Amino acid sequence: MENKSLAPNGPAARDPFAVLRREIDGLFDGFLSGFSAPARGLEAFNPSVDVAENDKEIRITAELPGVEEKDVEVSLSGNGITIRGEKRAEKEEKGEERYRLERSYGAFRRSFSLPCEVDAGKAAASFKKGVLTVTLPKSAEAAKTKKIAVKTV
Repeated sequence: MENKSLAPNGPAARDPFAVLRREIDGLFDGFLSGFSAPARGLEAFNPSVDVAENDKEIRITAELPGVEEKDVEVSLSGNGITIRGEKRAEKEEKGEERYRLERSYGAFRRSFSLPCEVDAGKAAASFKKGVLTVTLPKSAEAAKTKKIAVKTV
């Protein structure tokens, strides 16, 4: 059975330095292919966020596993909200003949435009078991809903 490769034909195929270079490039390509994404533990932390709205409020829920309450900041500015923080995690395992320590760090920032005016004075945020819940009551003006009749012309 013939070994078919993508190696070039002609004089370059017989040049020992070209052959060596292709082999070394292949080794590095194979080794580095596992690192095409950022190294484990260093990937960007982008928390999942749900946004829900009803007649009275806007509720934002963010999943922040491994983040502590003291490392989370929520701010309202104009017609937007920003949730930012930092994840710091350290896992240590000790055994009879082994020792392993893994660290994971990452800052995050999520910003959203609000669809209406909210009452910033009544805004509240709670953090429980890695889940941040922000409740933004709508302003009195935004909470008023005026229905417009649709007429057939």
